[in-house]
Amino acid sequence: MVSTNQRRLSEKLVIVINGKGGVGKDTVCEAAAKYYCVKVVSSITPIKEIAARCGWTGEKDNKSRKFLADLKALLIDYNGLPNDYLEKEYKDFIHSENDLLFVHIREGTQIDDFKKRIPTKCVTLIVRSPVIDDSRIVFGNVSDDDVEDYDYDYSYINGASIEALDRNFIEFLGEVFATEGIRVIE
Repeated sequence: MVSTNQRRLSEKLVIVINGKGGVGKDTVCEAAAKYYCVKVVSSITPIKEIAARCGWTGEKDNKSRKFLADLKALLIDYNGLPNDYLEKEYKDFIHSENDLLFVHIREGTQIDDFKKRIPTKCVTLIVRSPVIDDSRIVFGNVSDDDVEDYDYDYSYINGASIEALDRNFIEFLGEVFATEGIRVIE
């Protein structure tokens, strides 16, 4: 449901969001949801459901991250499950009152495949943090380790304090909207 204090957009926009672990991807999505009609989905969601049936209990250590990345790669190759899941979530978004869809995708090839599947304006965004030297973080799997190996449309440096993050990210989004020709309806 759309809250009366949320701003509306003149058209729907999909933002594929990426970044190393711990840089604040979920936090910036939550900030956007305070001001806009937002839906957030992740390509790893159906993989986590399958992994849980295999005994994974939600750990975010390197071994678990590799397991999830390997399982996701297998399912992309086997039957395209993560891409089909995202396409279904996208269709739900199109028929919803939400104006902004954040899609968490790690792999460049999957980002490209997703963008080909949808007709709506779609941009890519990498979130980085000066607090975390994310260039030196190694998780031991290509999904996490290769996030910098993609040519993103936009880059957001999450260097603000928690108190300033909302304002900074909303200003950043305003610049993205202006560049993409999307008006904010207040």
